[in-house]
Amino acid sequence: MSPGKQAAEREAAAPMAAGARLEAMRRRVRLSRLAVWTVIAAGPIALAVAVALASTPATVEAATPSKPTAVRTTAVAADPAGYAQLFIHAWLRSSTDDATSAQARLAQSMAPDVELPNPAAHAQPAPQWVTAVRSAQRADGAWSVTVAAQYSDTAVRYYAVPVAADRAGASFTVTGAPAVVAGPVRAEVPKPPYSVRVPEGDLSAALGEFLAAYLTGAGEVDRYLSPGVSLSPLSPAPYTTVTVQQVSAVEEAAAAESMPADGTKVRVLAQVEARDTGGRWPLAYELALTARSGRWEVSALESGTALDGSARWTR
Repeated sequence: MSPGKQAAEREAAAPMAAGARLEAMRRRVRLSRLAVWTVIAAGPIALAVAVALASTPATVEAATPSKPTAVRTTAVAADPAGYAQLFIHAWLRSSTDDATSAQARLAQSMAPDVELPNPAAHAQPAPQWVTAVRSAQRADGAWSVTVAAQYSDTAVRYYAVPVAADRAGASFTVTGAPAVVAGPVRAEVPKPPYSVRVPEGDLSAALGEFLAAYLTGAGEVDRYLSPGVSLSPLSPAPYTTVTVQQVSAVEEAAAAESMPADGTKVRVLAQVEARDTGGRWPLAYELALTARSGRWEVSALESGTALDGSARWTR
């Protein structure tokens, strides 16, 4: 083909290509308009989504593998009070003169670096019992346990025992010889909240009947309880008779001469004298009672002194 003819064909093809491109652009515009009107008919939310999709370039991101969530657990330090108590029990019954005895071998296994005592022949006998009365964690894994030893002459001696514990609290070792120390002092406690004296009447009578059923088995306990409250009697019954000596309350309603309205709640402390074949036993019970249908019903038997004036209503 001659050069002139090739040039003529190129000049003729250029307008055709331009026209094809123009037609393709027009087709895209028509399709876009159709999509927009379709979305408008579907609602404003779909329109917003369509605009966002049209204006945002499509990107493909590689999926990021999820990382496992780290779970932190805090080990609870195990109190070695029982271990120290067992060591003192064995150590005070050991002697260097008989290092092969069962108590000496036990003490040495619990405290390999601690020497055994060497009591004289006329020395005070071993204590009747020992018990841990205080534990203090001094550092990570290091404890000091105070153990009380009571002797037959009523004398009490206190020993501070250093104990090391592993991180899991599964093993212990006595790390040094015990030290004789002063015992814990008596703590000051706030005045109990039971300041209202309750005279003899419906409330004290209800308490007497309930405690008699609870402690002696005289009658059914359930008949003295508020609806929904469950309490099992002591079995076997430990006492033969129970007498209420004194009742004190937190609320004034407990001392009212007349029965208060239904739903009235009071907290009381009952001083009780219980008797069995072995003698007389002074006891004290904290209870919560609720008035219903002209009588007092037990709503809760407290497990400890409510020094803050609060009560746990059992429903």
